[in-house]
Amino acid sequence: MKVALIQMNSVSDKAANLEQARGLIETAVREEKPDWISLPEVWDFMGGSLRDKQAAAEKLPGGLAWSMMRDLAKKHRVFIHGGSILEKLDGEERLGNTTVAFNREGEEIARYSKIHMFDIVTPDGQEYRESKAYKPGNSVSVYDCEGVTVGCSICYDLRFPEIFQALIAQGAQMIALPAAFTLQTGKDHWDVLLRARAIETETYLCAAGQTGAHKQGNETRFTYGHSLVADPWGHIVAKASDGVGYTAARIDPDRVRKVREMIPVAQHKVKLT
Repeated sequence: MKVALIQMNSVSDKAANLEQARGLIETAVREEKPDWISLPEVWDFMGGSLRDKQAAAEKLPGGLAWSMMRDLAKKHRVFIHGGSILEKLDGEERLGNTTVAFNREGEEIARYSKIHMFDIVTPDGQEYRESKAYKPGNSVSVYDCEGVTVGCSICYDLRFPEIFQALIAQGAQMIALPAAFTLQTGKDHWDVLLRARAIETETYLCAAGQTGAHKQGNETRFTYGHSLVADPWGHIVAKASDGVGYTAARIDPDRVRKVREMIPVAQHKVKLT
């Protein structure tokens, strides 16, 4: 199975973001002919105020971003893992940070809302309070991609190994991690954490990231990019450079099986008290 990871520089202009995503998907399909494509986290809208985010959000199923992914999946006969988009929630001012996945027929086959909220103050004083804008999800999700079981996670989830253990308990062989990792944390932690999760779970980790600058109020914030695929042994088998674009790799389910035979971690687990 061939995968392509789309790396975007999304901003607080939904129409521009959709056009950027469409162009990158079309290019990846033309040049790589992938079976499965992932977009990054909140690819439809980054930055702006809570009110701006609410205006850009979509009631699922439906909306411009949801419909574009559905149509492109059907047009190109490709699986699209929709990174995450802003979801309107009933009775809530806060939004869902939500992955939607589509099969080759353009049918929605999975949905997952980010569980862990990035609520920190960085060393340079920038404050991130995702819980003000987003309501956390409360369950994990996997889906079948023609014999490969794909697990869903988003960005800050990467720092919580228990989610990844829950995904392999549900049969995951490949885990998608769309992200908007900050430049500060990404340069030190991105590769290390992705490789660690791949090694721990003995799965492929496919992480499509945001790159470059966007405005958050009066602040200019930067995301790290460097979208990558790590194999079940922890090797990085594909990696994007700086800037907008994509990277591609092949996923081999037999590689997952062989690694799990060499080091049968699942058989060695013990219940701690």
